[in-house]
Amino acid sequence: MGNAVPDPIVTGLAQALAARLETVVTVMGEVIVREIDLYRNADVKLDDLHASLRHNVSLTIAHLVSEEPLDVTAPVAIGRLRAAQGVPLHDVLRAYRVGFANFWDQLLAEARHSGTRAEAALLDAASRIWDIADSYSTAMASAYRDTLAERMLETDRRRSALVAALVDGPPPGSDTAWEIAHLLGFPYRGTFVLVMAEVLAVGEPPLPGLDAKLRAIEIGSAWRAQPGHEVGVLTCPERGLADRALDAVRASATGRVGVSPAYDQLEHTPRALRYAQVGLESLPEGLPGVRQLDDTPLTEMVMTNLETTRRAVNRILGGLLSLPEDDRTTLLATARAWLDAHGSAADAAPALYCHPNTVRYRMHRIEEYLRGPLHDPKIVAELTMALDAVGTFPALLGHAGTGTVGSQRSAG
Repeated sequence: MGNAVPDPIVTGLAQALAARLETVVTVMGEVIVREIDLYRNADVKLDDLHASLRHNVSLTIAHLVSEEPLDVTAPVAIGRLRAAQGVPLHDVLRAYRVGFANFWDQLLAEARHSGTRAEAALLDAASRIWDIADSYSTAMASAYRDTLAERMLETDRRRSALVAALVDGPPPGSDTAWEIAHLLGFPYRGTFVLVMAEVLAVGEPPLPGLDAKLRAIEIGSAWRAQPGHEVGVLTCPERGLADRALDAVRASATGRVGVSPAYDQLEHTPRALRYAQVGLESLPEGLPGVRQLDDTPLTEMVMTNLETTRRAVNRILGGLLSLPEDDRTTLLATARAWLDAHGSAADAAPALYCHPNTVRYRMHRIEEYLRGPLHDPKIVAELTMALDAVGTFPALLGHAGTGTVGSQRSAG
């Protein structure tokens, strides 16, 4: 902003304030401290405040007495400093408004002391003085926001790199899991859950609104973006909150999301990633859903060698898998209910909404496809393993692998 030819009377008033600059700054500082809690509570040191005011007032006076363009270096510097200090922007803007209002009051008092001509000249220059105030506030706020954005980007990059180190395992000579926990503001031991969310469109968050939902229940998180997915580590203050975290993930999911079982040490994050990845990949493509695998020996065994497990399931269930989908699904659900009822058709029937004789008939049909009779404990053990495997990983059923068998948690 350029400057008009200075009015000699206004120049004299400004120079009068310049002659007692320290008094002007002290009075402005007292008003700001009195009216704004943050400055009164010494979140910003008094010397720091006075230095800022001194610089701003000096540049404002220089602009009023010369034709030089407005110098906004002071408000830009203050905007960056206050952002780095974490001072809320609304408090800094209010300090500018209060400070400029007091500067105007002191300038007006000087004009009234000098006579009516000086007062009239100052009133004529009022719009220019408030233009200076507006330009300073705008420059300060812009610098504040730019600095905040830079700091947030740097923080995101740093946290993303730390999550990558957790997921991949810290390389030799780098940060340990304990050090990473400290840098993330996480406990080293606690309750953690790893989330892998499918990104459906570039630039679109796969879990919109999740951060706010997690903050509301005091769950911390750190994220890493990678091609096609986002990976996040959630930290829960208490174990019971892990279920609420899962509810928040379900409420935010736009695509497929895999969730690990809860774990208690950050160094176990690479293992948790594998669970979350398999959970995601076991969901049908093109449909939003959330799947959390349970931490069981069977789940770990299947994840270790999916193809071996597939062959075992095929040997155990045999021709049962080649039946039409409706027939196969009914028989597998009946087998699961029968096993849950410890082999009692009478106890399984209510869960299946059918007569106990219907359960017995279906179990006889299933027995025809097995490698032995159901009174053989080894055959029952094999059937249990196969049903648990396809319940955990429906893809083991082949093309028709969207079965409903199993007790793993899913939502879509």
